[in-house]
Amino acid sequence: MPFTATPYVAPVDPSGFARWMARCVAGAVRIPGLRRFLLLPAVARPGYWFATAAAFLWGCLLLGHWGRRSGLYSFVTLPAWAFGRGGTTIGAIYLTRDNIREGVLEHERVHTRQWKKYGLCFLPLYIAAGADARGNRFEVEAGLERGGY
Repeated sequence: MPFTATPYVAPVDPSGFARWMARCVAGAVRIPGLRRFLLLPAVARPGYWFATAAAFLWGCLLLGHWGRRSGLYSFVTLPAWAFGRGGTTIGAIYLTRDNIREGVLEHERVHTRQWKKYGLCFLPLYIAAGADARGNRFEVEAGLERGGY
């Protein structure tokens, strides 16, 4: 079997990816009725449930400690590489190592409501909103100070 070199793949520039995602989102919302359709509960909720199931499976596979804290389902004691920043909410589940202060949990409960409203559309919308939390409308809505920003 002959040796074949793996082609070089340049690392993704997060800001470039976010700009590309923002252009895609902006283009998609120009399609008449698409935004309204994607935000219908019958369309968004299954995405929310799927994201919740995926986060639950992720937490179980990584042997996190499952619990409900201040009305928020969460996995704690996860390795730092298993989530973004101090913790990440996916669907109805918060994934973190030990970032469970009351203010943070309140912040993450807002993200749960955002997931419920937008379903899987939340992912591209969040990425398109930008990596800088101070300019990301979803982080601002959730409360920057409560989230530790």
